[in-house]
Amino acid sequence: MLRDSSGKLVGIVEQKDASAAQLKIREINTVFVAAPPVRLRSWLGQLDNDNAQGEYYLTDIVACAAAEGVAVETANAADPIEILGVNDRAQLSVLERVYQRNQAQRLMRNGATVADPARLDVRGDLQTGSDCELDVNVVFEGDVRLGDRVRVGPNCVIRNATISDDVEILANCVIEECAIGSGSRIGPFARIRPESELAEQVHIGNFVEIKKSRIAAGSKINHLSYIGDTRMGSGVNVGAGTIVCNYDGANKHLTEIGNDVFIGSDTQLVAPVKVGDGATIGAGSTITREVPPGELTLSRCPQQTRPGWKRPLKKNR
Repeated sequence: MLRDSSGKLVGIVEQKDASAAQLKIREINTVFVAAPPVRLRSWLGQLDNDNAQGEYYLTDIVACAAAEGVAVETANAADPIEILGVNDRAQLSVLERVYQRNQAQRLMRNGATVADPARLDVRGDLQTGSDCELDVNVVFEGDVRLGDRVRVGPNCVIRNATISDDVEILANCVIEECAIGSGSRIGPFARIRPESELAEQVHIGNFVEIKKSRIAAGSKINHLSYIGDTRMGSGVNVGAGTIVCNYDGANKHLTEIGNDVFIGSDTQLVAPVKVGDGATIGAGSTITREVPPGELTLSRCPQQTRPGWKRPLKKNR
């Protein structure tokens, strides 16, 4: 940045064209320029490439302005990071981490606990309530709202979701385009897919997937289950290995489960099907018809034992 004796900017010289004396100047230009359009067109027409690099330097318009007596104002950056350029992906990654560090600082100033600011990614708009806790390697995408005292475990991805007060999300969960009610517990290793709505005090456990379903208050799906296109009442307990067979190869069908239902482990609910309030479904059942309220329903083949049966042995070679 070349200035005259009064401190006015009169020119900008590229490093490769600078003299030894000019190289000692510690003020540099970042090539952010704002100029009147009419004058800019005139100055651009005066540029030439008679320089060490054989290039047309946009910065030469400063000398053109000074020659015409046009004042050139300068501004200093408060933080050098603000003026860093990006020429390759390595430099882009540096600025990305700066941005993410600033996001972490904002969240912490608003009362959130961030386990490691260097391992947090906010790729959208994240708003947190009071006393939220965010563990390492959590990624937030899109529009995410966390209520008060929400705890998010490590390695989670949360996208376009509303998480109410006192929700605990354990490690390695994927939550997208859904709403989770207060006091619920999710995970570990759970997936909540789009258009799902979980009411308060819902428990979704390890390796459970919820898709386009409404789960009412206090229901529990704790292990190894798939619940899709379902309307589930309150106080339901779903056993391990239960799946809703919602797709017939062409269309998706609805499953309706009433309140206070107990579904035994390894049950298949073949949609469309309804389960009445207070019903119990025995473990290992395949349900294809309506289940009446308050009754035990099950479908099992008779257990058989074959006396004297011997397990096959490998033949000796």
